[in-house]
Amino acid sequence: MANGAPAFKGTRVPVEALITNLEAGLSLGELLQNFPTVTRQQAIQVLECSKSTLLKLAKTA
Repeated sequence: MANGAPAFKGTRVPVEALITNLEAGLSLGELLQNFPTVTRQQAIQVLECSKSTLLKLAKTA
């Protein structure tokens, strides 16, 4: 965790940076260029986990 926020393992990059950058219109490739300590696999794992969580929430709503 970076400053109490979830961070990519082995980095100080908060997971929120992924979502914020995607919201701003940056591609995953651009995010990875901006944060070279984050791997493509790490970013995809976060996105897959988010997708899974959202789908589970949608089923219970």
